[in-house]
Amino acid sequence: MNKLRVGVVGVGHIGKNHARLYAELSGAQFTAIYDTDAARAREIANELSVVAAASLEEFAEKVDAASVATPTNTHFEIGRDLLARGKHLLIEKPITENTAHASELAALAAERRLVLQVGHVERFNPVLSALEKRLTNPRFIEAHRLSPYPNRSTEIGVVLDLMIHDLEIILHLVRSPVQTIDAVGVPVLSRGEDIANARLRFENGCVANITSSRISPEQMRKIRVFQENAYLSLDYQNQSGEMYRRTADGLTREEVAIERGEPLKRELASFLECAATGRAPKVSGFQATAALELAVEITQRINSAPRV
Repeated sequence: MNKLRVGVVGVGHIGKNHARLYAELSGAQFTAIYDTDAARAREIANELSVVAAASLEEFAEKVDAASVATPTNTHFEIGRDLLARGKHLLIEKPITENTAHASELAALAAERRLVLQVGHVERFNPVLSALEKRLTNPRFIEAHRLSPYPNRSTEIGVVLDLMIHDLEIILHLVRSPVQTIDAVGVPVLSRGEDIANARLRFENGCVANITSSRISPEQMRKIRVFQENAYLSLDYQNQSGEMYRRTADGLTREEVAIERGEPLKRELASFLECAATGRAPKVSGFQATAALELAVEITQRINSAPRV
């Protein structure tokens, strides 16, 4: 049986890591990259001993599956073109700029029976697996995602850049429709918001409070989940966590055992397996579209709020 041929479109900051890991993974044959910056494409291709395609058409001829790690505003056209050519895709988040395009890509992949996975990489963090094993009925969730100014992805605000990770995870954990949204955000260095907070109330009564910033001097990626008789405090960045339980003797603390691993490598390996077997991905185009819809709604609430 021939190995799946895989490639990367866009080898900037994120795409370069996709390429590096595909070269390491044994589940497929890494064959090609494509980037509109031809010099950069040749540089990365030479490093990893793959072909630097001169066009998207040439790239498509050399792969069965691909990561798309280009700017968000190009995801739709590239994704539609490659899906129409019968290629399985992993598109970096957010899936597209708007929900209509996201829905179209998800529907096209389903129609062509192709895997469309979206790069919500935190779903492959071992911290989340540890949380899911201990989750019962979440009543309150608090998430913080802070980072220094990135000088990339600034064409979108922090909600679509960073908060969308937590929105997708929370939708996955709560599994209930959103009832109300309160949101605030402030642009500081970008045209869009650089710091934002959203408070979500779900129909099942759960409340989530999410804060994201890309103008922080420190990095932080944490989630706390409160449920009956217990709460979990987990750190995505350090892959560590602790759980507090109420017992007859009072509140007890236990360290959460986490089998550490590189989330992006796990994500790519899972994508390759899905592409090879037809198994549904952890984050499908439809799930990513739901997260995008919520992120867009939060962004619209922020943009429509009166500025003081």
